[in-house]
Amino acid sequence: MANGAATLFGFLVLASMVKLGFVSGGSHDYAMALRKSILYFEAQRSGVLPPNQRVSWRASSGLFDGKANGVDLVGGYYDAGDNVKFGLPMAFTVTMMSWSILEYGKHMAAAGELRNAMDAVKWGTDYFIKAHPEPDVLYGEVGDGDTDHSCWQRPEDMTTSRQAFRVDPQHPGSDLAAETAAAMAAASIVFRGTYPGYANLLLVHSKQLFEFADKYRGKYDASITVARNYYGSFSGYGDELLWAAAWLFEATEDRFYLEYLAGNGEALGGTGWSINQFGWDVKYPGVQVLAAKFLLQGRAGEHAAALQRYRQNAEFFVCSCVGKGAVNVARTPGGMMYHQRWNNLQFVTSASFLLTVYADFATMSGRGAVQCPAGAAQPFEILKFVKSQVNYILGDNPRGTSYMVGYGASYPRQVHHRGASIVSIKRDPSFVSCQEGYSSWYGRQAGNPNLLDGAIVGGPDEYDDFADERDNYEQTEAATYNNAPLLGVLARLAASCGGLKEADDDEQETATPVVNRTSSSLLAPAQPRRHGGFGVRHSASAIEIEQNVTRTWAMRRRTYYQYAVTVTNRSRRKTVSELHLGLSELRGRLWGLEEARYGYVPPRWLPALRPGRSLRFVYVQAAPPANVWVTGYKLV
Repeated sequence: MANGAATLFGFLVLASMVKLGFVSGGSHDYAMALRKSILYFEAQRSGVLPPNQRVSWRASSGLFDGKANGVDLVGGYYDAGDNVKFGLPMAFTVTMMSWSILEYGKHMAAAGELRNAMDAVKWGTDYFIKAHPEPDVLYGEVGDGDTDHSCWQRPEDMTTSRQAFRVDPQHPGSDLAAETAAAMAAASIVFRGTYPGYANLLLVHSKQLFEFADKYRGKYDASITVARNYYGSFSGYGDELLWAAAWLFEATEDRFYLEYLAGNGEALGGTGWSINQFGWDVKYPGVQVLAAKFLLQGRAGEHAAALQRYRQNAEFFVCSCVGKGAVNVARTPGGMMYHQRWNNLQFVTSASFLLTVYADFATMSGRGAVQCPAGAAQPFEILKFVKSQVNYILGDNPRGTSYMVGYGASYPRQVHHRGASIVSIKRDPSFVSCQEGYSSWYGRQAGNPNLLDGAIVGGPDEYDDFADERDNYEQTEAATYNNAPLLGVLARLAASCGGLKEADDDEQETATPVVNRTSSSLLAPAQPRRHGGFGVRHSASAIEIEQNVTRTWAMRRRTYYQYAVTVTNRSRRKTVSELHLGLSELRGRLWGLEEARYGYVPPRWLPALRPGRSLRFVYVQAAPPANVWVTGYKLV
């Protein structure tokens, strides 16, 4: 009953806040939020901490990493609240920090934070140089997630395994190697003006890693199997190969990388995947935004047609995020973009960054509004929406809670983080064992003894509900890749916010709820050509989807329909591989597809569709037909 009363009260509060339009009591200090967000990375450092370390409750840790493998792997970042160094999310973190600096470094400098941001990038790239001791060898993980997660210890006290795991020609990891190549290419641009020798070294490593990733293809979690349950590569490696090529073109202006990006768009999914989720696993929207940037800047040359296809998918991302697509990202009652319960804010911060840079690209190129199915999205409208998402994170939400630790009056106190939740080793140097950590510290009802300043936690659920409890790791654990994309957005907002001025004029208006059609895998279904009520949907140029009723019957005063869906490869010469389908409004049982991370996929015995071949599946429900569309595919 207590839970029911709390829920009722929450709905009453929510209703009153929606009526008031979530008018904030005052503007946010984005410069302070930026400082804190960068500071958080110092709490995540592994290795020998420098004399200018500002997070004073941390000490050096992981000082023998790599020793058992005969290589120096000291340094880098712990990814979240544990003590493992996972290469894939670490590399994505560094890529996004670098991109933030490249777009908004002047704004960071104005806030006095550019040097700190560059130091945060270099802490990661110094480690990547160590982790890449040979052209075709890359160490992608230090520590074992399984043993680490059975232990609750400060990183300074670690007794868990520090075994290192690598990819090489016999054990490939294209996604890991290519993401690390992207990180080092992007970082090389960051250091080009101040540290040219270091920038050139990063470029050498980046080019070697890209060549390694492309030549020896395979998913890294098939080689480093201990990563599979923590950072499995669900999207494959095609997006990372394109991502790395885009960043190498940006860093070098070498047309080889642009030709790779343009020529492999179909085979690696860059022009076939339209999805509105961007993060450490799936990079397609980021690739598409970069490709659109090259096009808008007039750098496409003879590849303009290919980059235009990338741009169409980039604008699908923009439209679906701002609520003007055919199928939009879901939003909570309080207005937050919502993808999943576990660490949803990672997708809010990463989408906010892509939206910000795309709006600025469109403005600077004179492109103007993005044409969406539900109407044009002006750059200032896009930026206004981004500001609403950032303000939600900083406290303008139904709970009045800031999801950045240390910002505002109300923020999470029991963050799921080993180091923050145990007394600092500098205050009490007594050794804390694995089990003592659980018995004495993990279950404490009090707030953490150390402030994880600036950390963006996982955040609330689809109803804006949040439980500040240490064991609620889905909501209270922070991660480096939550913060990294936000650096650029906060720097943009901390400046004069020129592109937001038009939006600020009507900031006090009552909020208008956005009605969204949503799905778990998000590509807009095309409008059907009607044939007797149900018919063909053209979701992609190479693929045709036809949906028909094949049987009806009545049971218990309800009419049930059996729907048959045929998905056909209409390409004359190319095979469709890695097909992903999206389904929404599905209320019955489904046969003939398997559920995957990004939608539904054909059964394992049908890995590809040859030209002219079809896939058929059926579902039954006492309702109108479901929406069926293509989320992504590759043409080989």
